[in-house]
Amino acid sequence: MGREGRVITLCGCPLQATEKAFRREGRRVAVDDGYLVLMDARGRRHWVPPADGVVRVDGLGAVDATRIRASVGRRIEIGGRPFLVLRPSLEDALGSLEREAQTIGAKDIGALLLRIGAGPGARVLEAGTGSGSLTMALAHAVGPAGALVSCDLRREAIDVARRNVERAGLAGRVEFRVADVRQGIPAKDLDAVVLDIPDPWAAVPAAWDALRPCGHLATFSPNMEQVKETAKALRAKPFVGVRTIEVIEREMEVRDVGVRPSHAALGHTGYLTFARKVLDTF
Repeated sequence: MGREGRVITLCGCPLQATEKAFRREGRRVAVDDGYLVLMDARGRRHWVPPADGVVRVDGLGAVDATRIRASVGRRIEIGGRPFLVLRPSLEDALGSLEREAQTIGAKDIGALLLRIGAGPGARVLEAGTGSGSLTMALAHAVGPAGALVSCDLRREAIDVARRNVERAGLAGRVEFRVADVRQGIPAKDLDAVVLDIPDPWAAVPAAWDALRPCGHLATFSPNMEQVKETAKALRAKPFVGVRTIEVIEREMEVRDVGVRPSHAALGHTGYLTFARKVLDTF
């Protein structure tokens, strides 16, 4: 809806973007209000569970959670050490994952979310749950009105990802399944499908069937041979905008005396390949 109540569409699909929705979705990142984070002077973070009274915090021992909850945004001392009390952001949650497998990092997640158009109300399927880093970001993006199905072949990976998602307060937006998407996707009219599996090309036909017209497909692959096979499979189906990128990140150290790179660039982690489903091609 626009300011006058007009329905804004993209490729024939309505965008649910009312001012009311912006206010509701924008008031706070979607992590559990019960958890808090204690950050020390070196940037290390300790999670405080949602409870009152004395609780145990990894790395700190027993702390007074009631006192911590009364000090959000302020500095407190615990055991003679200063900490800032913060409400956790999505970045905090991603940085403290329980890990079962290699995760997709923030630099790749940001590019992926933008290019698949993940937003409030979207219906997304992810294959290759891993530890759940992308799962959490997608769940945060689709919002309470959206839906995310996350599939993996390994029950143990799903169990770890579920715990991470629950701690981030996003469990109600994710349905986990032990499933092989290469054999088919039991859903239709999805807004996006994301494949983080060793052979994404094998799931391209199933993804095309599951996507709505103009829906997005994205894959994450560590090596170029995977990319070549995936691009070949995409070009064999009615997809457009087939494109592969690699994201390089370099942090800068800014001081009064000058600006310089703080360390070597965060280089290759994987290749992101994108495409959009269409019904006709040129």
